[in-house]
Amino acid sequence: MLEMTALWLPIFVSAVLVFLASSVLHMVLPYHRSDYDKLPDEDRLLDALREQKAGAGNYVAPHLITPEQRSSPQGKAKLERGPLAFVTVIPGMAGMGKQLGSWFVYCLVGGFFVAYVASFTLAADSDYMAVFRLTGTVAFIWYAGGAASESIWMGRRWSTSAKHTFDGLIYGLLTAGAFGWLAI
Repeated sequence: MLEMTALWLPIFVSAVLVFLASSVLHMVLPYHRSDYDKLPDEDRLLDALREQKAGAGNYVAPHLITPEQRSSPQGKAKLERGPLAFVTVIPGMAGMGKQLGSWFVYCLVGGFFVAYVASFTLAADSDYMAVFRLTGTVAFIWYAGGAASESIWMGRRWSTSAKHTFDGLIYGLLTAGAFGWLAI
């Protein structure tokens, strides 16, 4: 059994590697630039959100959250007329420091769970490929596991979810490499 205390270095190194890779994937390479479309009159929408004083949060319109609301004649009419909108509102973003910090913490937490599973599953003398396979699989699930649900429930394009799944595969491979290199 691997000891958790022996896995802090791979946790940290894998988080750094994933953080750097995600920076390249999202800020340098162009393939995520098509993840979002521009609304025809975004200024009018943003003005409307400001006028409504919509605070930070997740919104759905029409807001029909109970079965009774959805099955009422008014609710059915709204759903048939469309569109259905999922809107996430954040107060603004002068910089990305908070989001980047949160992402790095997320990477550390993911590395912790990878280490947790590895500590109960792998022997201390496991070979590189055994460590690589297990930790890569757990990390892939951590980073890519929710991508499809965004397409299923929130209407995200499947191509965008596929790109996020591919990113998760890269993050999983980097994590697996770090654990295989530093945990044995």
